Amino acid sequence: MKVLIVGSGGREHAIAWKLSKSPKLTKLYVAPGNAGMEDVAQCVDIAAKDQEGLLKFCKRESVELVVVGPEGPLTEGIVDRFEKEGIKIFGPSRFAAQLEGSKIFSKQMMRKLSIPTAEFEVFESVDPAMDYVAKKGVPIVIKVDGLAGGKGVVVATSKPKAMETIHKDMVKKVFGKAGEKIVIEEALDGEEASVIALTDGTTARLLVSSQDHKRVSEGDKGPNTGGMGAYSPAPVVTEELEKELLEKVFMPIVNEFKNLGHPFKGFLYAGMMINPKTYGFKVLEFNVRLGDPEAQVILPRLENDFLEVILATIEERLSSVDLKWKNENCVCVVLTSEGYPEEYEVGKRIAGLSSVKELPNVHVFHAGTKRQNGGLVTAGGRVLNVVGLGRGIFEALSRTYEAVEKIFFDNMYYRKDIGHKAAKVLR
Repeated sequence: MKVLIVGSGGREHAIAWKLSKSPKLTKLYVAPGNAGMEDVAQCVDIAAKDQEGLLKFCKRESVELVVVGPEGPLTEGIVDRFEKEGIKIFGPSRFAAQLEGSKIFSKQMMRKLSIPTAEFEVFESVDPAMDYVAKKGVPIVIKVDGLAGGKGVVVATSKPKAMETIHKDMVKKVFGKAGEKIVIEEALDGEEASVIALTDGTTARLLVSSQDHKRVSEGDKGPNTGGMGAYSPAPVVTEELEKELLEKVFMPIVNEFKNLGHPFKGFLYAGMMINPKTYGFKVLEFNVRLGDPEAQVILPRLENDFLEVILATIEERLSSVDLKWKNENCVCVVLTSEGYPEEYEVGKRIAGLSSVKELPNVHVFHAGTKRQNGGLVTAGGRVLNVVGLGRGIFEALSRTYEAVEKIFFDNMYYRKDIGHKAAKVLR
């Protein structure tokens, strides 16, 4: 089977790596891809948002399946377009993708379905938003309505910071149209976790749990990023909680979209805040794709043929699939360019990857890299994802950070406390 992956980040490299192992695969393409994916797929110079270019390529090369990695093309309706042309494509429709594309749509859906979530209000102009913050006090969470690459959420711990954030979002429009409307919600105390399900529109299957580290600095400080690292499983997500989430979160969403005539097919991702001593759990947000860097710690643990799992989801036979997982822990540390998520430099020569290849149970998934003058250089804020597997969290952490220390590029930055929450629980 000929398969095209759409996207260019660490998540897409992990997807390509996993799909490349399928005996069903005959040819794997990725558009636009990155330098690291060249080992497992043929990179095609077509932007992820170029639906016309992607469609022409698929027809010319007789591509039989398209797997969409990032949220942008999904919210822009790539699934609807390709299905209309008779091409199999993995992901939710444009209507269903609103669950990530609009924080307002998502929060109102949760309210309608009585899915536990933080109290919130929606604002379309600056003054009422600022008045609300003045009345409610801090800490308080401010979110732009649209897509912002994981950077449109601010937990304001002072009123000046909250007012500044509202001004940036709605007046300076730092996120463009995404910030024309905002959601302001209560700040929740607890531990975050990512719980992701596969759904074919009727059945839902939970993937193993994981925990992302969104803040740029150790101790979960600094601005939000696209993700600085992750680990799986997340001890805070117990078997009992998984059953509760399936019943009270995932199936209500699946059933609602089915009833609305827009069956949800693909990955349904619930970002959770968990506090067993007070409220139990609340859903922070929904996403409509695999998380990044959650994918990098989930897919290495999957024992199934990933291509067969994707086909079963598209063909509405997920109920016949039994997902199997390695009984190992997995840790991902993201190596970034100094300055990320703000301004950073690119074009820095990357060294040490050849020595990492010799390490057992370690993978490096590229995010922002390219070939230049015969070498590999940085080409983004998040550059590399270093992933290690082990029998237990400590072995996984040890392998991952051993590999990290063998890699170098100028102004390389990474968090040194990824996975420490799990380590404390399991000590």
